[in-house]
Amino acid sequence: MTTEHSGSGDVSRSLELLWGAGERPSRGPKPGLTLDRIVAAAVAVADTEGLGALSMRRVATELGVGTMSLYRYVPGKGELLDLMLDKVVEFDADAHPDPAAGWRPVLEAVARTNWRLHHRHAWLLQVDQSHPLLGPNALDVFEYALRGLAGTGLTDREKVHVMVVLDGFVSGTARTQLNSAHAERRTGITTEDFWRAQEPILSQAMRSGRYPTLAGLAEDAFTGGDSPVFELGLTALLDGFAAAIAARAPGTRPD
Repeated sequence: MTTEHSGSGDVSRSLELLWGAGERPSRGPKPGLTLDRIVAAAVAVADTEGLGALSMRRVATELGVGTMSLYRYVPGKGELLDLMLDKVVEFDADAHPDPAAGWRPVLEAVARTNWRLHHRHAWLLQVDQSHPLLGPNALDVFEYALRGLAGTGLTDREKVHVMVVLDGFVSGTARTQLNSAHAERRTGITTEDFWRAQEPILSQAMRSGRYPTLAGLAEDAFTGGDSPVFELGLTALLDGFAAAIAARAPGTRPD
C-alpha cells in the first residue's frame, strides 16, 4: 500500500494555507477555483480511487481544469495532502456531547467519530503523521477533548497521553479491519477462503496435543466481525482511564 507523509511539502506554505493566509492567487484573472474546491476534489479522488491515484493532474481532471491552474493555489501534492488531512477532521460541535457532560462521553464520542472517519477515508491509514501539521480543524478536536478532560485531576501531559492512547487504539483497530478488506481486493481471495485453505494443517496441529488451550476454544471464538472488537476495546480502555482518574480523587490512597 502507498505510504505518504504529512509535512512532506513546504511546511511553512502548508501552514499558511491551513490558516487562511493565501487562498486567492496573487495575480492573473479572477479565479474560477477555490482552495476548498481543490481540497474537496482531492479527498474525493483518494476516497474513490485510493491514495496511490492522487496527483495534481488527477485532481485537475476531476475539476475539469488544467493542471497548472492548481499550482496557483497550492504548491504541490505534499501541501495538498496536508490540507486534506485537516479537511476530513472538520469538527461538528453539535454532533458531540457538551464537554460539561464529563470526560467519558467526550472521549467516547471522539473515538467513535475517529472510527467512522477511518472507514469513510480509508486512505488515512496510508499516511504517516509522525510529524503532523496542526490546522484549525485538528485543533478544534484537540480543544474539545481537553475541555472534556478538565477537572479529572490528570496532569496536562497525562491528558495528552490519554488522547494519544485513544487515537492509537482506534487507528490500530481500524487498520486491522481495513487491511483485511484490502487483502481481499488485492488477492481476490476472501478471508473465509484464506482460512479455509489453512484448515487441514491447523486441524492436524490441534489434534497433536501441542496446543491444548487453542484446541479447546469454542467454534465461534474467531467470529463476530470487527465491531465487537472495537466495542470491547473501547469499553476496556475507558474503564482503565476511569480507574486512573479515580485514583487522583481527593482522599484516595495510592496502592
